[in-house]
Amino acid sequence: IPTYMGLITQLDDHIGRLVTYLEETGQSDNTIIVFTSDHGDYLGDHWLGEKDMFHEESVKIPLIVMDPRPAANATRGFVNDKFVEAIDLVPTFLDWAGGDIKGADHILEGRSITGLVNGENPEPWRNVVISEYDYAWRHARWHVGVDVDVARIYMLRTAKWKLVYFEGFRPQLFDLENDPKELTDLGANPDYTEEIKVLETALFEWSRNRRTRTAIPNESVRAATGGAQKRGYFFGVW
Repeated sequence: IPTYMGLITQLDDHIGRLVTYLEETGQSDNTIIVFTSDHGDYLGDHWLGEKDMFHEESVKIPLIVMDPRPAANATRGFVNDKFVEAIDLVPTFLDWAGGDIKGADHILEGRSITGLVNGENPEPWRNVVISEYDYAWRHARWHVGVDVDVARIYMLRTAKWKLVYFEGFRPQLFDLENDPKELTDLGANPDYTEEIKVLETALFEWSRNRRTRTAIPNESVRAATGGAQKRGYFFGVW
């Protein structure tokens, strides 16, 4: 923990140097700063270190946006509790740069948070967040006796519930309202069968809607739909 706190202090000092440089060179009014992380650290919580499970200490990460443009004045100093995922950053950067998000919608899974930063209320917004983890390289795979292509874990979190789905094993379920420290696993409790079913259905829906057509833009597919005969290809014609 002292090492971690030292690293946080070092990072804070370097961010201060960067901000000072931007101010001294007149670039602070033309620079958007995004502070975030790829994961958290247990630091002993849940008797764990590092990051390899799906408790809040590991999956809940900071996201601080400093946009100097007047459009963001409405949310300056404001905390937004809507669900945002790390995959939202790329479409956000593309949006800020004036790029065509629709031109990349066959690849991008996330959503731009520009509206949230500007104080808008884009609807419908997501009501769940999802994380996934491939632990094929970890010793845990040996301990639980699964092969490489089965070593997958998925987490689905709503405002109240967190489902952790282990491929090949029973799920874990936590009631975040009544058990915010995630100390009581309800996954084996038959009283919560319906809650697990609803969350598993949402996870299944997410898995069916992944952006897997990565080589051809959606607009190209739309334009070519039903046009095979015009190009001289005849399917199902006798």
